[in-house]
Amino acid sequence: MSAVWEKIDDMDEVVVDKKAERKIELESQKLEKRLCRNVGQAIVDFNMIEAGDKVMVCVSGGKDSYAMLDILLKMQQRAPIHFDLIAVNLDQKQPGFPDHILPEYLKKLGVPYHIENQDTYSIVKRVIPEGKTMCSLCSRLRRGILYRVAEELGATKIALGHHRDDMLQTFFLNMFFGGRLKGMPPKLVSDSGKHIVIRPMAYVNEKDIVRWAAQQQFPIIPCTLCGSQQNLQRVQVGNMLREWQTKYPGRIENMFSALQNVVPSHLMDGSKFDFKGLKVTGVADPEGDKAFDADEFPAAAANFPASLQVVQL
Repeated sequence: MSAVWEKIDDMDEVVVDKKAERKIELESQKLEKRLCRNVGQAIVDFNMIEAGDKVMVCVSGGKDSYAMLDILLKMQQRAPIHFDLIAVNLDQKQPGFPDHILPEYLKKLGVPYHIENQDTYSIVKRVIPEGKTMCSLCSRLRRGILYRVAEELGATKIALGHHRDDMLQTFFLNMFFGGRLKGMPPKLVSDSGKHIVIRPMAYVNEKDIVRWAAQQQFPIIPCTLCGSQQNLQRVQVGNMLREWQTKYPGRIENMFSALQNVVPSHLMDGSKFDFKGLKVTGVADPEGDKAFDADEFPAAAANFPASLQVVQL
């Protein structure tokens, strides 16, 4: 009799396991659809990729660039237009860098790729004093090399893996430490005027990328040059945003929406709005300023942290 009960218990475990597997599979499908939808929407909204484009996908070995390449490959199969992809990695000769991982991964994917070998690591370590932030110089060196490689490869677009959270962090970094309202654009022309840079992951939140990278088991390569600099201003701002989102759900979405709803007439930059030339028109403007009206916000927005309490006079 005990053998019968043991068999029933085994069958129950199999049923539970199958249900769990099915749930995981469904969640994975939903995540993939969301990622593809977000990337596709950004491509359409900002006309990032056009027919005949050759897109140079910059792959660093981190979760963001792996996810970007993965989703762009899926979009390439489904898109109504033809465009080419070529994955490019800059091997900066960091000590212990496993230079076999990316070529093996890209070869397995069957995607065209190019590995550019340039020892920028030694330059950065030589020029930047110990303990100082290396990001600025490293970024400039990397950018110059990638622009050159794009020209050599005949790429018409350069795709970077920055996501929604990166864009918000950049906005606050510029505001807090640079004294300007400047973010990270989804599409731009390089300083030289020769290249168009796109960020297809502009609408993707980092949590989805983390989940997708874990599900796909991307062979993540840690950055030993800057990955250990935990006191970076960007890290601090990122922690601030995550804390806000935990305490006040929806705040990240509202802030990101604000980046797409700029009202220059209600800021103070005279180069963006002609304050000096303002004159009465005698015509009512339904979108105009209601100078003596109190601003109205959803109730949730009133939950400010103690450091941001509103004082009414």
